[in-house]
Amino acid sequence: MNDHILDLAGIGIGPFNLSLAAQLDSVVDARVRFFDRQPNFAWHPGMMLPGAELQTSCLKDLVTATNPTSPWSFLAYLVAHKRFYSFMNAEFDALPRQEFANYLAWVAGALDTLSFDAPVRELDFARGAFVLRLDDGDVTARNISLGIGLTPEVPAWASPLLGDTCFHASQTMTRLPALTARRVAVVGGGQSGAEVFLALLDQDGARQEVSWISRRPNFEPLDATPFTNELFTPGYVMDFHGLGEDTRAASLARQKLASDGASPSTLQAIYRRLYALRHLGGGPLNPALMPGREVIQMDRQNGEYRLIMRNSFDGGIEILHADAVVFATGYAFKVPDFLGPLRERIPFDRKGNLQLAADFSLTWDGPRQNRIFALNAGRHSHGIAEPQLSVMAWRSAVIVNALLGRSHFDLDLPEAVVTWASTGAPRDRAVGTLLASDA
Repeated sequence: MNDHILDLAGIGIGPFNLSLAAQLDSVVDARVRFFDRQPNFAWHPGMMLPGAELQTSCLKDLVTATNPTSPWSFLAYLVAHKRFYSFMNAEFDALPRQEFANYLAWVAGALDTLSFDAPVRELDFARGAFVLRLDDGDVTARNISLGIGLTPEVPAWASPLLGDTCFHASQTMTRLPALTARRVAVVGGGQSGAEVFLALLDQDGARQEVSWISRRPNFEPLDATPFTNELFTPGYVMDFHGLGEDTRAASLARQKLASDGASPSTLQAIYRRLYALRHLGGGPLNPALMPGREVIQMDRQNGEYRLIMRNSFDGGIEILHADAVVFATGYAFKVPDFLGPLRERIPFDRKGNLQLAADFSLTWDGPRQNRIFALNAGRHSHGIAEPQLSVMAWRSAVIVNALLGRSHFDLDLPEAVVTWASTGAPRDRAVGTLLASDA
């Protein structure tokens, strides 16, 4: 055996690979290392707006769902920083996003299996192991975990216009302080769009017009009711994975507001700010809320942007002029360039998605014992919970069990509150044991 070969190498250190690293910290004999091109850990720094809140419970942290005694839980972070009682007394309805970011950075700073400022240039496979090519040499590993995150997405017609006054919401904290535009349009009706719009309403300066544009028929809240939250449980994820491709796609379309609505507290803050502007002498700012509009074309003329929109409410065509445009249009998975040497060995489905097994390993033509686990690349295969924080600790535990070939974590599931699959279909609720036996 080559003692220099890692059991697993992780590429990218965002929350999901950080969760996997934290869970693997409980496995004393695992040889693992995670690599990231950034100089240090940072979680969506471009969207860390004042007052931004987490849309999920702080108990859905890196480890607690399957390993509550881990030293890397959110509660352990509070205790380590002498703020447990202050946090409890604050009685947050929703956790400040900055607090959760601080927690993640604390874990990243403490684990000794993370390497920052270490970009992986290429990933190949040779002589029974994966080969990671870094600037200071090669690293070999039997298994890989891809945790590179998603790429900011803007409409194709907007890409040629991107710059200082036309940018994705992920750059808000960098661009917004220096933005002097009098008229700003925000495109996108989800949580990011709501947060950017609220920040613009609260920003002092020479702003005169702020428009919020969304294809959705209204500015709709996140559905966080109990039975909808059942979609963010391991049992549902397992049942969803067993569906056919077309059925999964139809389900995802129906469940949009379960993961992509705006927080009610953010919508309330926006409405109250609009009330103050209109009735309490809140200033000269003229806000416009424009739901049901699909931007079908945009160009730039004489230093201003022209957005042509189709109104789904009455079918009309509208034109909006703006000096700056912010696209809160989400993120998409992009096959990373470093996978180039393996690209022909990895099949994709007809929509260009990776094909993921129940244990989050992707299909490829190499040896079965050498797995490539893909995190945040399986919304189409595992459901709306897969890109969210809700199941990351459980997913990491599934991967650890599959990696070790044994049930290091107890992943037997209790009887489900909601019965999703046909009752006559055979189902094994002990996913950890099942995957370990197949390893």
